[in-house]
Amino acid sequence: MPLSKPATRKQLHTRSIVCDGYERDDGLWDIEARMEDIKYYPFENDYRGKIEPGTSVHEMYIRLTLNDDLVVQDIEAQIDYYPFATCPHIADSYRKLIGVKMSTGFRRAVAERLGGKLGCTHLSEMLPVMATVAIQTIMPRLMRRKEEVEQNVQGKKKKILLPMINSCHSWASDGPNVKKFAPDQYTGGEED
Repeated sequence: MPLSKPATRKQLHTRSIVCDGYERDDGLWDIEARMEDIKYYPFENDYRGKIEPGTSVHEMYIRLTLNDDLVVQDIEAQIDYYPFATCPHIADSYRKLIGVKMSTGFRRAVAERLGGKLGCTHLSEMLPVMATVAIQTIMPRLMRRKEEVEQNVQGKKKKILLPMINSCHSWASDGPNVKKFAPDQYTGGEED
């Protein structure tokens, strides 16, 4: 159901974030994001001069490479459109996230390593969205692998830990979804 009819208004700004998830041939995962900000009125910028309506004010990209445990193996950031000459200089700082796990505490890790003057507000804002896309990309494949392992290993069950456990309310380790989809990781009681 769409939102209710709005009051009469004039559009001034659009921010678009598009994320894509990829399974790599080497067993890792790439999550890519592109963010763009567009204004619908002209304005002057000290660095770029006059920015016309519909022109990108910001356009930036991040590629995260993750393993099955959602640990960042590599990261690349690129800033193509920006309002200040100094903006692109911060992109390489995002490599500080290599080794960080995308799970509970990920936002805190981003803030500690890249908060304030240590990072770019816009690049950092894309990362939580990318974490959700990582779960949506990786989870179904890990679930399928888990099923295949359980079917193929006779008498032995290899435990595959699903990284989304306790990542949100619906994946609580003592909740019904974990009980159904990952019973070996369920921590609730019998009555639950």
